[in-house]
Amino acid sequence: MTKKRALIYALIASLLAILVYVQFRTWRNFDWAVFRKQTDQVFSTHGLLHIFGGIACTYFAYVLRSLRWRIFLRPVKKTTTASLLAPTIIGFTGLALLGRPGEMIRPYLIARKENLSLSSQLAVWTVERIFDVGAFATLLVIAIFFAQGPRQLGEYYGKFREGGLLLIALVAGLIIAMLVIARVGDVVANWVERRFAHHATGLGHKIAARVREFRGGLNTIHGFSELAQLIAVSLVLWYSVALAYQQITGAYGVSVLSLPVSQVLLLMASSMIGSLVQLPGVGGGSQLAIITTLQHVFKVPRELALSCGILLWLVTFMSVIPLGLALAHRERLSIRGLSKETAVEGDKV
Repeated sequence: MTKKRALIYALIASLLAILVYVQFRTWRNFDWAVFRKQTDQVFSTHGLLHIFGGIACTYFAYVLRSLRWRIFLRPVKKTTTASLLAPTIIGFTGLALLGRPGEMIRPYLIARKENLSLSSQLAVWTVERIFDVGAFATLLVIAIFFAQGPRQLGEYYGKFREGGLLLIALVAGLIIAMLVIARVGDVVANWVERRFAHHATGLGHKIAARVREFRGGLNTIHGFSELAQLIAVSLVLWYSVALAYQQITGAYGVSVLSLPVSQVLLLMASSMIGSLVQLPGVGGGSQLAIITTLQHVFKVPRELALSCGILLWLVTFMSVIPLGLALAHRERLSIRGLSKETAVEGDKV
């Protein structure tokens, strides 16, 4: 581990420690007996069916991610969704175990398996992130402005509407940026390279490289048909993730956690914001954000909120690990070794 990465982890750990301490001060009277009783509810037949339903929806999302990547590759490489599924699952296993350092494993494995350049797959990965943000933002905006669920949250609804307006502006900005880079990406990259050439060592070059990668990813979208397919798959993918969340909250069999999908999307948004502060294999920020949102926005008792927050993290983020490790073992791959290989190859791009 480099000194820079160690420092980043130390800062994140410190921030998480502060957040945990604040939660501890708030929850001094936390009742662990109640927590165990409510957690035991999910091991009933009703609860287990919901948990398996949540895992099924989570794995279906991985299938959709493989399908979407196949659509991206269609202009340059004919492949199958099944062929891309193992690299996808192993890649998300690396992300779950290693955090951000494992994020590049998926494009690296796909590039190696399909005999493509890593830079081309990093370009696809970059564009994929845009489709993820756009699809989730679209579902969230629809939920905020057109569904009844968020309106039932009283004082928080006004804040959600303000957030929805910001999301609309964000999606509009992303669309404009995509159009500009698609048309004059090289011009933008060259300008960035010159503009930041003297500000920091290699900064201008790195930003310009990311711009060129992004443009390369956009070039994989050949025509309206591919664009429509990518949008449709992205929307179904994130709706599937929302259904996974709904299955887990429904596993407890209590009315306060019987959330419609429109409210589940709000819970997912809090998780994404919290995920900006994560430790590899541990998480932290995402769980705290979900627990806090359940308690304060959805008025869930703190013991139940803690139990549900942990279970959501285990099912939607960590449940990929057993299958991912099994696939990696079958293909004689080491997750940590892949992370190191990816870092070395990434430096060459």
